[in-house]
Amino acid sequence: MNCKKESFFKGIAYLLISQIFIKIIGFVYKFYLTNKDGFGDAGNAIYSSGFQIYALLLAFSSIGIPSAISKLISERLAVGDSKGAHKIFKISFFSFALIGGIATCILFLGAKKISRDWIQIPEAENSIICLAPSIFFVSIIAVFRGYFNGRQSFSLTAKSQSLEQVCKTVFTILLVEITALVRNNNVGKLAGAANLATTLATIICLVYIWLFYKKKRKEIGQEIIQTINYKPTRVRKTIKVIMKEAIPISLCSIISSFNKIIDSFTVIRFLKKIIDENNARIQYGILSGKIDILCSIALSLNTPFVTVFIPNITKAITKGDIKRFYKMINAFIGITILIGVPSTLIMYLFPNIVLKILFPNANSGYLYLKISSIGIIFVLLNQTINAILQVLGKANISVISGILGTIIKITCNILLIPNVKLGIMGAIIGNISSNFLSCLIGIIVLIKDLRKQKYQKTDK
Repeated sequence: MNCKKESFFKGIAYLLISQIFIKIIGFVYKFYLTNKDGFGDAGNAIYSSGFQIYALLLAFSSIGIPSAISKLISERLAVGDSKGAHKIFKISFFSFALIGGIATCILFLGAKKISRDWIQIPEAENSIICLAPSIFFVSIIAVFRGYFNGRQSFSLTAKSQSLEQVCKTVFTILLVEITALVRNNNVGKLAGAANLATTLATIICLVYIWLFYKKKRKEIGQEIIQTINYKPTRVRKTIKVIMKEAIPISLCSIISSFNKIIDSFTVIRFLKKIIDENNARIQYGILSGKIDILCSIALSLNTPFVTVFIPNITKAITKGDIKRFYKMINAFIGITILIGVPSTLIMYLFPNIVLKILFPNANSGYLYLKISSIGIIFVLLNQTINAILQVLGKANISVISGILGTIIKITCNILLIPNVKLGIMGAIIGNISSNFLSCLIGIIVLIKDLRKQKYQKTDK
């Protein structure tokens, strides 16, 4: 077989460097938006509220796809079935393009109702409309990334993500500056322009990925000719296998996105009971536009390890290499802790310094960042444990723990945000409690399952 794979550490290096680069470039446009006259925390509220709705539909149509397809592709390639792997790719391509297209239509047609009735920020309508087309493009991008990740060719994901972020940053600054001149710093129009940049960036990213695939088609075709162990399956059965793998992972992503949606729906609505609407929007802008983004940095650093570990752990299980399987899990969890603990300490001990450096013209929110940082380690462990459970065929546990966490989140927001002494801190407490519960359930199930496998191995 002529399948050119990247080494384990090379794959991690590609993705880790790209994630660091993406975060740095991402901060350029966040720094620009937050510190721009006429945008600030109020603009972040409009920008983020629209983006969170987009993220929910994106989670449904594409977020779980790369991991699911990566696992299925690596399983097929581990037994020499390149033809079966490519069949999974083709069916996934058309299936998720259809799902992404439907999600795009829902968001585009429902923009007015979502912005006015659901999140109660009418100015977010333009943002939602501008973001809608990108769901279709990202759904297709996700299939390509999953296919090449499963082939252990991680450079495509790394390079395409970096290109997308550079384009997004450049387009954001250009479009916002043009809109500011034409619309006289209308904050709703500025937020819409910033989100339009996301759609344009995804189109360019898709073109790049398609050209990459076109270049590799000859090599892939030769692998298909040399296929061994091909087992013909009907299209319907293949779709069923793909969906069985993708749906639980997508549900986990949807639940994670839904927790942010809960804030979009509830924070301003409940804060208006204790403070005026303008301040409520500013408070929500601080949380969604700065605090959530800063706390997600560690998650971005952990993502490359998730991406690389999934196909490698899958391969170890498929080949029955239990010793390698256990070593990789221990390393995976250890790396997550090494990323999570320092990230938590930096945000907890130096929140004022972090905010002053990154957002000198809008640096409020020290206490919010300090308290929010406590939940970083739980978010990271959740991501890692969910990935391991997915490989073990127990993604349903992640869904259950996520649902329970969401119930906690909703309860906290409803009960705590209207409290004058807590306000938006109630949403932060909800985030921490939700992630802690989900993490705890995942750890208990994982330990129990690994012990069970160990005893079964000993009995044999």
